[in-house]
Amino acid sequence: MSTRRLRRRRAVAAAAASACVAFAAGWFVTGSASAGTLSGTLYRDPDSQVVRWVSANPNDSRMPVIRDKIASQSQARWMSNFNLSTVQSEVSSFVSAANAVNQVPVLTSYAIPNRDCGGASAGGAPDLNQYQQWISGYAKGLGSRTVIVIMETDALALQTCLSSTEVQQRDQAISTAVQTLKAANPNAKVYLDGGHSAWNSASDQGSRLVAAGVQYADGFFTNVSNFQPLGNELNYGRSIISYLQGRGISGKRQVVDTSRNGGAAGDWCADDNTDRRIGNYPTLNTGDANVDGYLWIKPPGEADGCNYAAGSFQAGLAYSLAASAPYPPTGSPTASPSASRSSSSPSASPSASPSASPSASQSASPSASRSPSASPSPSRSSGGGGGACSATYQTTSTWQGGFQGNVTVTAGASPISNWTVTWTLASGQSITQLWNGALTTSGSSVTVRNLSYNGSLGAGGSTQFGFTAAGNATTPTLSCTTS
Repeated sequence: MSTRRLRRRRAVAAAAASACVAFAAGWFVTGSASAGTLSGTLYRDPDSQVVRWVSANPNDSRMPVIRDKIASQSQARWMSNFNLSTVQSEVSSFVSAANAVNQVPVLTSYAIPNRDCGGASAGGAPDLNQYQQWISGYAKGLGSRTVIVIMETDALALQTCLSSTEVQQRDQAISTAVQTLKAANPNAKVYLDGGHSAWNSASDQGSRLVAAGVQYADGFFTNVSNFQPLGNELNYGRSIISYLQGRGISGKRQVVDTSRNGGAAGDWCADDNTDRRIGNYPTLNTGDANVDGYLWIKPPGEADGCNYAAGSFQAGLAYSLAASAPYPPTGSPTASPSASRSSSSPSASPSASPSASPSASQSASPSASRSPSASPSPSRSSGGGGGACSATYQTTSTWQGGFQGNVTVTAGASPISNWTVTWTLASGQSITQLWNGALTTSGSSVTVRNLSYNGSLGAGGSTQFGFTAAGNATTPTLSCTTS
């Protein structure tokens, strides 16, 4: 949950009229719609941090909303505690509990060395050899039934702290780990890190997935460390799938984290942003053959690490995410029987008897950039006429020694087939990473050109690219040209 980068467009249609129950703002849980390769009821962890909070705070005025809209839902169990002697039992106890009620558990593996590039969720195994030992123990706890494994969030999208040799070593380690899990339980559904739609381009992320052995996995996951709208994520996922198919890798599917993408998109941290909302309730019935599930991988209410300890449950954050969201529908696959649509008096926690001991490895998922603050500073290039383009800049995040910027490129009165944006860096600035564009720098001069998938824009149409940079944030003068 820290060092990361970074909207919502369309809801997925159901295969039949009765396939989907829709709600305002895009929240929905499908009924009998066809989906990807998964079906069944997602397991709701009775010992999650939010369930324990609900049980311990029956008189808190926020409790009914948090209980009914968050604690009632399936959320991933984060396995991030590097302990070779306990990992098998930690995984096995969680999976066995789900198997006992014929439900599908979702858990992560989050122990890759140099995790989070030393950010708020730093940690992991001390080296790759010990990581493989940890994975071996993890695999032994998976049982033989369907289980969803979200493997190493940000391990592929965030590699700026690794040398080229270290990138290759990490890729090989993840590829080996996937094969270890699949060999132990062929019914395990394993998904690799796909970043999110406002971070790396689909072709860049696709190439990283190929290098890390996605051919051995079931697909990839997106949006765990950000809040991008569902429509953006689905379009991005289709682009990655198309990239993989172009390289002879077929049958791979996407899962999307919808735990916090029902509101505004932007910088990475939800700790101090009240515009976030829970998104689609978790379900395996997506109605989209490319998408295996809408999951709550990052548990709503658990901090990103900018204002509170990464992974700690904060009731204020949970309430902010849930207060204006619709209630889960009656009959929701993961809704607790005790969840009510208008309960205002305290009642029992969704868990029958949640344990008082901490759940295994409920650490934070990573997030998408570094900044705890975002002070917009828009700048627009000179407008364009027919066949021209314009570019608007905004600083979306700042931190000591760096900042994150976002550029919106807009076509003029006529369609365009390509664009180029240029500007001059201020003293002490340098670009450290850029996504959704091709970067060239020469001294202080910056040139960003479109990629293959975002160059063609209809009249008035727009696209975005973003970047992180070292130095103090300034508002550059942008120039946008076409040819």
